[in-house]
Formats: sequence, C-alpha cells, structure tokens
Amino acid sequence: MNYTDQLKRDIKLNGTPKRIISLVPSQTELLVDLGLEASIVGVTKFCIHPKHLRISKAVVGGTKQINLKKIKDLNPDLILCNKEENTKEIIEELEGVAPIHISDIFNLEDCFELIRMYGEICGVETKASELTTTIQAERVEFQLHQKNNEEIKVAYFIWKKPWMVAASDNFINIMLSEAGFTNAFKNQKRYPEIELDNSNLAEADIIFLSSEPFPFKEEHVLEFIQKFPTKKVKIVDGEMFSWYGSRLLKAYEYFKTLNV
Repeated sequence: MNYTDQLKRDIKLNGTPKRIISLVPSQTELLVDLGLEASIVGVTKFCIHPKHLRISKAVVGGTKQINLKKIKDLNPDLILCNKEENTKEIIEELEGVAPIHISDIFNLEDCFELIRMYGEICGVETKASELTTTIQAERVEFQLHQKNNEEIKVAYFIWKKPWMVAASDNFINIMLSEAGFTNAFKNQKRYPEIELDNSNLAEADIIFLSSEPFPFKEEHVLEFIQKFPTKKVKIVDGEMFSWYGSRLLKAYEYFKTLNV
C-alpha cells in the first residue's frame, strides 16, 4: 500500500499499521481521538494527553532526542514525525527502522489534511471525517459569534532568556488570527529574539505569555505589568495555540474565555 506524507515523500506499508510510534505530542493525542490508542506502542515523554499513555506505552525519548534501540525493539509498523518538532538527525536515524510519516503544519488546511491522511492510513476514514467536520463547525460557530471586530495587537511570548516571540510563518500566528487577534510581530519571521524595548512590542495592546514551551507563571505577569502598566498581560494555554490535530476541538471554546 502506497501513501505520501506532507513532505510529498512516498511511504510504503504492508497493510494497516498496528504498531505505531508517535514522536509528536499533538499527533499522539490525535491518534487516541481517532480511536487508535490500541495501535500505539511508543510515545515521547512530552505526550501528556491523555496522561495515562506514558504509563501504558513505552516512552522512547523526547521530540529532539530518542532511544533508537528502544524504538527498534518495539518493531513498529509506522513512525509519526513532524518537520518542525523532530530533527533531521532523528529522521536519518530512523530510516530503515520503519516507514516514517512526516507532517508539515502551517495552517488549518494542513491540519485537516493530516487528519485525513491518518484516517486513510489507519483505516478510520469515517472517524477522521467526523472529527474534521466537528472542528469546522466549532470554527464557524466561533466566527459567527465573534464580538471583537476591532484590531487588537498581541505580542505572544514563548521564551525567556532570551525573550522570544511568535512572529509569522508558524502555526501560532495562524491561531492568533483564528482567535481574532493581530500579531504585533507579523512582519517578522518565525520566532525572533527581541529586547523589551522593541518597537513592535510597544505597539501591542496585549501581551500573551504562553504556558509552553517556557512555563510562564504569575510572577512573570507581574514583571511585565510593572514594565508595561498600560498593557493587558495574560498567561495563555500554549496547547490551544500550537497543538494541531484534535486539540482544535477545544481551541475555539477556549478563545471565548480570553475576555480581552
């Protein structure tokens, strides 16, 4: 059986995969929500949804470092990776161990394509279609009831020491737009390092401090408020802005709670 991944790489499988290793937390969650938990044999230490997976399944490392021997011993039929979250070195290590499917997510259409791909590869096309339909309905409902029509600029921090923000050319930027905000750093690329006297930051109405990858806390909110007393500062759930797949089921309801 021949398939392609989101990098247009050819993937050859002998049949429906029954032993899957996922090296991407959001994709692990997607597998479970597609009813494929029984087919998962290996996950990363960051695969925290659902929580019990790291107990019931083998943990084969992280997203940047893996235990190659443990992966080989699990004898997988398929390994799921992502272009941004996993390194080129990891992909090269895994070549020859099992077929590798690599996702490449920039927007919602890429998310829906990935769900469809998993549905086709794993024989759960109906479940995948239902999941996509539900997410799209949530999206439409949110857009219809979106009360915020004015442009509100947001600076979305992902790291401290150095300070780093999400700019354009990434999924976070797409989800900020989905939530009804304008990225104050939309004219820059990827995840730039900045100083707190940055002119784009000065133009932001709101500062979002993401819960991941850097675990911003209330103490950081107070620091920002002291430095920027006229701006709103809020910790936001990073999973809602950066996890794709079935996490999108919860994203739009979460966006309603931001109250900005």
